[in-house]
Amino acid sequence: AASNVPAADQPVADKLKDIIGAKTSRYFDRKNERAAIEKFYGARDFAPVWTQGGSLTAAAKGVVARLKDAASDGLNPADYAVPDFASATTPDALADAELKLTASMFDYARQAQSGRMHWSQVSGDILYPEHPVDPNDVLAKVTTATDASTALDSYNPPHKLYKELKAKLAELRGQGNGPVIEIADGPALKYTPAGKKQAEIVVEDPRVPQLRAKLGLAENANDTRYDAAVADAVRKFQSGAEMKATGILDDKTVKALNTPKRDKQIDVVLVNMERWRWLPRDLGAPALGDAYVILNIPDYTLKVMQRGQQVWTTRVVTGKPGTHATPLLTETMKYITVNPTWNVPPSIVYNEYLPALQQDPTVLQRMGLKLEQNRDGSVHISQPPGEANALGRIRFNFPNKFLVYQHDTPDKNLFAREDRAFSHGCMRVQNPDQYASVLLNIVMPNEKYTPERVRSMYGKSEIDLKFPTPVPVNITYQTAFVDDAGKLQFRKDVYGRDATMINILKNNRGKDLEAIVAHSQPSYSRPATTLPSGVAVANNGGGFGSSGPNFFERLFGGGAPTPPPAPVGRRPQQQRVFTR
Repeated sequence: AASNVPAADQPVADKLKDIIGAKTSRYFDRKNERAAIEKFYGARDFAPVWTQGGSLTAAAKGVVARLKDAASDGLNPADYAVPDFASATTPDALADAELKLTASMFDYARQAQSGRMHWSQVSGDILYPEHPVDPNDVLAKVTTATDASTALDSYNPPHKLYKELKAKLAELRGQGNGPVIEIADGPALKYTPAGKKQAEIVVEDPRVPQLRAKLGLAENANDTRYDAAVADAVRKFQSGAEMKATGILDDKTVKALNTPKRDKQIDVVLVNMERWRWLPRDLGAPALGDAYVILNIPDYTLKVMQRGQQVWTTRVVTGKPGTHATPLLTETMKYITVNPTWNVPPSIVYNEYLPALQQDPTVLQRMGLKLEQNRDGSVHISQPPGEANALGRIRFNFPNKFLVYQHDTPDKNLFAREDRAFSHGCMRVQNPDQYASVLLNIVMPNEKYTPERVRSMYGKSEIDLKFPTPVPVNITYQTAFVDDAGKLQFRKDVYGRDATMINILKNNRGKDLEAIVAHSQPSYSRPATTLPSGVAVANNGGGFGSSGPNFFERLFGGGAPTPPPAPVGRRPQQQRVFTR
């Protein structure tokens, strides 16, 4: 058949045909990319797409420009080598440059969309849905676009907060355009709110206007009073700088404010941009006006979004650092339970409650907990619905492999603290009746739910309110974000995620690792592998003591309990939801 390739490009096409027929693996490691290359170039009789008559096409210029500007996207331009087309004067060299540019384009699209590292490299308690790039889509989209650079850029996250971080990254790298604000030394400044036995105390200081400017407080810019707004901004700065968040402007805080931390801030912005790549491109449910829930662990806030706007927000308490860290995930909330039963996780049963029972056999009864021994010898402890229930009055259910959820709590005092990482992994919500009514009005707008109507359901029996359309829930970790006033905010790296990711990126261990087998995910319901110190189970089932009735014989009339086996991925029955 006659070739449709221009005569000037036929020698390059012949070389491409030879390479693609036998040596594609020299350029493309992935099987799907090699298949896409064979299909794409075969359909065009192997004519080059990046050059015509040896000169760069408009599409090639757009791709090259995007790759060279990868740093602005929080990526590393060194990862996307651009071949030297100017020195490629032979068909062999042009064919080689053609495939190398295509390979770099694939690398950019893949990492722009899914990240330079896989989330499983960072921690075992992260689980986001995969959204891999289709190389056939990349070839078709970029090579036919009016603007190839824009088409390739579209693989970056579309989220507003990602784009705002990108703009702040450019500002940080540009060293800022405004004058450097230095806060002078002086006496410590403290704001004292009004209390039962004292009036509000607001001090004045000539440094406060500079402090307001440094912290981005545009309102009352010339006010010399160290008031509640200034103290709160100082407290947030201290938290982001990993200092004790006192809200007091002392010498240490002044030094931190005046010390350039641009490089560290750039690193933190980069890893937060990376984390945005892990999230789904569409955070919300289209059938619900793109509604979704987003919870930011380091900021301890939960927001309900709809049609691109914040509908509602509240404070939350999240998991303790370490084994109780709240996992990062995307799931869908399917129902709300009013008056939930709390089924105590085996880890808490074996690590906390059983040792307490040894000291005081009446402790569970006094706590309103019910203790049972299962047929397999394991122990089940639960707490019936009620105002003292550890889950409070409402549980928000989005089934996930970590067995975590959001819920009310009878312990409200923790919401007043700045740092609120105190739970066993679940997320406690400050205003659950309002949260429930907001969600119910999104999924069932004709029902006209109010917080009062939700509270009227409080009682002693579980009530499940099922959602006709599930609401996406996104648990995120944003230590750097742009607030509503346009100011770049930093929060404490409470779980050490930033440090891990910065180390991976700086050692270039994140490149091409999306195929790495994910780390073994910890289960939030798994019991300790050994019983508490001083509590041993003899091989003969003799139990806890060396003589006389053992602890579990006194409780149940039988031998010691058998810890349940580790879960194998199957979610417990709906009524037995564990972690809090």
